[in-house]
Amino acid sequence: MKFLLLASFVLLVSLPGQAQKFGYLNSSLIMSEVPEIKAAESNLKAYQEQLSKQGQQKVEALQAKYQELARKEKQGEIAPKALQEQADKLKIEEDDLAKLEQEMQNQLAQKREGLLQPILDKINKAIQDVAKENAFAYIFDTSAGMLLYADESSDVSQLVRTKLGLPAVSTTANAPKKQ
Repeated sequence: MKFLLLASFVLLVSLPGQAQKFGYLNSSLIMSEVPEIKAAESNLKAYQEQLSKQGQQKVEALQAKYQELARKEKQGEIAPKALQEQADKLKIEEDDLAKLEQEMQNQLAQKREGLLQPILDKINKAIQDVAKENAFAYIFDTSAGMLLYADESSDVSQLVRTKLGLPAVSTTANAPKKQ
């Protein structure tokens, strides 16, 4: 029994000596420096402009149809029943256009995810590698604004930049902002 108490005491006393190592980085800053992110954003912007052009053409065509119908009504070239039928058809086209807009937004989101996910995976792997190689138990992200204080010696941003092949920058740019 005394041995068990002594062993427990030794174990409890030795635990504080095994302090866990913490680090932090600013993922937003690192992401802004990754060339693949810039290329993906450029690609996304071009894709968005292409989708926007397609949508704009359809909007303009629908507006022209509404204007033509209004002109016919004003000049008395269309019977009330035919006017209602044409207006109903245009309403259906308008609803289809709204669905198309939502579909285009979904396509853009899928394209964004498809382009960015491999890059984010690469960055995450670099962070994990740095954590394992340098025995960090936890790495916090200062870009989320949740880290109120951290010693600059805990900043792992340079290590992650090196893993990603990015140039080194001043460490003060990554430090948590004092509130």
